[in-house]
Amino acid sequence: MIEIGAQVDLSYPPDRVWLALTDRKLLGRWFAEADTVEGVADRLLLHTAELPGFEANVEVEVTERQEPTLLVLACDEAGRLSELTCAVTATSQGCRLEVREVTTHGAWSADQHDPREQQLRQALTVRLPAILDWLAFQQVDLRRVDGGMTTELPLIGALGTSGRARRRRRTVVAVVAGAALLAGTAAWITLPPEATPTAAPASTAAPSPSVTAGKTAAAPSATSSARPSRSGSPSATTRPSRTPSATPPSPNASAAPPPPPAPAVVARYETASSRLFGYTGEVVLDNPSGAAAADWAVVVTLGEGTTVDDVDGADWRQNGRAITFTGAALAAGESRTISFDVRDSRPKARGPESCTIDGQPCAGL
Repeated sequence: MIEIGAQVDLSYPPDRVWLALTDRKLLGRWFAEADTVEGVADRLLLHTAELPGFEANVEVEVTERQEPTLLVLACDEAGRLSELTCAVTATSQGCRLEVREVTTHGAWSADQHDPREQQLRQALTVRLPAILDWLAFQQVDLRRVDGGMTTELPLIGALGTSGRARRRRRTVVAVVAGAALLAGTAAWITLPPEATPTAAPASTAAPSPSVTAGKTAAAPSATSSARPSRSGSPSATTRPSRTPSATPPSPNASAAPPPPPAPAVVARYETASSRLFGYTGEVVLDNPSGAAAADWAVVVTLGEGTTVDDVDGADWRQNGRAITFTGAALAAGESRTISFDVRDSRPKARGPESCTIDGQPCAGL
């Protein structure tokens, strides 16, 4: 008995995943086109002959069905028999889908097993989430009716206040605020100009005490006004120059350090595919230098609220939003591709925020 299996955590409820598994048209969008077998209930013909790891179309029949948690199928691929089990388990974030296929008669060749499992993994982690995103989008009502927003986004106002009363109240508030602004502006314009104190000449004799006392009693000094001046800073303030003169470098100053050597391995990022709530990114590594085998480390920084579902072509670890990819050293002239699937709830996001290899930016981003 040979076994092929894969599982994926999905951020959708089990009933929506069940619909993608059992609806014939939806199944054709993320796995393989399916036709009903005339005269036989619960039997389909999957057009898998052109898929990697398959030699012919597969005829399947439902043998056990527990909606929305368990679906068991008996499969016949040109005389090779197998049993396919799809188990859906609810989780706090949505559900987990586990798919397992075991042979009951015959076996897959070595050239079939790995491509077949890879095809199943890619269908579960890339195409199925895209269909589930599409199904979720179908349930969003983007229409607007005469009464305002839709029922999904209700317009909530003050209790007991009609829409006409709210509009009238906003209009009155706007008129009052405009009148207050105009009155304040007029009062500021009509303020009398401030008296500018004139400094006494140095040769003028100091006034007598009696005269000074009389002037003090008659009118306060202009400099004691409580109203601040609307003019700029005092004339005594010295402003620094906005164009400081350049100081020529000292002839003894040390020369700038030489630039760091170019990395032996270079990288280029591209978004291989995108969907409604995510994308598939690829980093292509090349070793154009003469180094026989060069080590490397690629760091990709994702946006807020994004997660990595699947990685192919490298080892990886995550620290916050930074994903570090590592692997075997790259020989001179060798190339390698890292593929990773990202779930991103930002509607306009189609790639990571940054990508570096050994501290140098990746091309293409």
